[in-house]
Amino acid sequence: MIYKFKSNASGDVIMMGPNGDEVLRVIGKSPAPKGIIEPQAMPAAIQAIEQAVAADEAQRKQDEAEAAAEGRQISARDGVSLQQRAWPLVDMMKRAHAADKEIVWGV
Repeated sequence: MIYKFKSNASGDVIMMGPNGDEVLRVIGKSPAPKGIIEPQAMPAAIQAIEQAVAADEAQRKQDEAEAAAEGRQISARDGVSLQQRAWPLVDMMKRAHAADKEIVWGV
């Protein structure tokens, strides 16, 4: 599935299914073909994503430190980080919240 997040406050954000599922779970929503993020829920959603990104980065640093202590190198990060995947949606949420507009997908 592909998610196409839409809002009257910004351009569309498109995410592949697994990435969209992950971000929706982070903000406390169940992955679904259709949905909405109301403006009043956006500050908490942004904060949840920022916390998940911080935890992801901290885990990566810990893994690198453990590998260095063992005298080995950790492989380069596969694919795109959570921060890179979530940033466009966070930006959309900030714009939509400021304009008091919802974000929808699947409609």
